[in-house]
Amino acid sequence: MDERVPRRWWTGPFDVERLARTTVEGLCGAADELATSRGFEVALGTTPELIAASFAAYENLRRDGRAPAVWAELSGFVAARDGWVRLHGNYPHHAAVIREVLGVDGRRGLERAASRWNASDLEEAITAAGGVAVAVRTRTHWEAHPQARAASDAPWSEVSDRGDRPGPGGPADRRPGRGAGHGGFEAADGHERGGRNLLEGVRVLDLTRVIAGPTCSQVLACLGADVLRIDPPQRPEILEQHLSTGMGKRSAEVDLRRDADRVRTLAADADVILTGYRPGALERFGLGTETLEEIAPQAVIVSLSAWGEGGPWGSRIGFDSIVQAATGIAVDCGTADRPGALPVQALDHASGHLMAARVLEALARSRACTIRISLLGAAHQLLSGPPPPEVEPAALRIPRVRLDSAVGTLDLVPPPLLIDGRTIERPVGDYGAADASWRG
Repeated sequence: MDERVPRRWWTGPFDVERLARTTVEGLCGAADELATSRGFEVALGTTPELIAASFAAYENLRRDGRAPAVWAELSGFVAARDGWVRLHGNYPHHAAVIREVLGVDGRRGLERAASRWNASDLEEAITAAGGVAVAVRTRTHWEAHPQARAASDAPWSEVSDRGDRPGPGGPADRRPGRGAGHGGFEAADGHERGGRNLLEGVRVLDLTRVIAGPTCSQVLACLGADVLRIDPPQRPEILEQHLSTGMGKRSAEVDLRRDADRVRTLAADADVILTGYRPGALERFGLGTETLEEIAPQAVIVSLSAWGEGGPWGSRIGFDSIVQAATGIAVDCGTADRPGALPVQALDHASGHLMAARVLEALARSRACTIRISLLGAAHQLLSGPPPPEVEPAALRIPRVRLDSAVGTLDLVPPPLLIDGRTIERPVGDYGAADASWRG
C-alpha cells in the first residue's frame, strides 16, 4: 500500500487503522501465496478506501438507496444502578429474553427497569436466560476477570496441523474441464476476468453468522470457492447482514434438529469448514470441531468464538460490541458520562479477514489444519497496540459496486482485495434459496 496515503481514517483512542491494515495486508499476502501455489500470475493489493469501507460494510450497504438500521431498539448501553450494561437485542430471540427478564416492551421501560439492577446481576440474569448482555468494565476490571486470566496467553489465532491434504481444490477431476488457472467469471461490470478464480474447485461449508465468519466466507467466495452457507430456518439471519457479506455464496436453510445428517454429509466432502456458533453449540448435532476432524480429515476447519474456547466464558455467546464493553474498550472510547464504541466493528472484520488468511495459507501449503480464532484475541491485539498517530483523520471515498438482487438494487462495498488492480465482487444470492448440496 502506498505510504503517502492518509494514515488516520477514524477518531478514537485506539489505532484501529493499524489493526485493519495489518489484517487485510496479511490477507493479501496469503492470497498471493495461494496464487503462486496454483500457478497464477496475478498482482494482489488493496487500498485504504477499500479497507476502511469494508470494515463498515453493513453500515455502507444501500438497498434501493436506503441504509439499514444498525441497532435494534433493545440493543446498546443502559444505565444500571452501579454502572452500565451493554445489551444485544438485534436478533428477535435475544430481544425476547431481554423483555422477559426485565418485563418491558420498549426502550423507555428498559431504561427504567435496568436502573433498578446492579450491572453484574443484570449481566448474569440475561445471560442465564439465553440472552446477550455484559457489564461494562474498565481495562483494570477486565484484567482481573477469570476469563481474562484464562485467555491471557492465548494467541489471536491458533493453528493445529493435522497432516497433508490434497491440492487446494481437492480431487483434480472434481470439476471436469475447469482446472486451476483456466476458469473465468463475469464481474458486475460485465468484463470477463479469466484466470482469476484462485479457489476454483474449493468447497466451503459455512456454519457462521453475523459478521466475522460471513466476512471470511465472502472473501473465499469472491476468490472462486463454492461457498454454501447453512442457516436454521427457525432463526434466520438478519437480511441486511446477509446482503452485506453475501457476495458469491449460496445460501440454504437446514434444521439441524431434524436433518443434521445432511450437513454432516456435506462436511465430509468439504475442503474448508467454518463454524461460528458458541463453542459446544454444534456438538449435539455431531458437528463439533473434534467430530468434524473425524468426518472430514482432509478439511481446513476454522472454529470462531467470542471469548476463546477455555475459561468460564468459553461457551458464552458474544458479539463485537459485547467484547468491546467487557474488555475496557467501551470505557476508553466513551466520556466521563457514558461508555462509547470503536468507530467500526473492527474486532469482527479483523477476525474475519484473519480467518480467510489462515484458510488461504493452509490451502496453499496443502495442509489439513484446525484453526481457532476469537474476537477476544482481536480485542487484546487492539488493547496491547500502540496509540494512534496524532494526525487529523482524512475523509476517504466509499467504493461501492451496484448489483441487482431479488430484494432490490444493492450498493455494496466489495471485499478489500484487488486482483490486477480490480475489485473481486460477485452477485449476492437469494437468502435461503439454494439446495443444500455441492455443485458438480
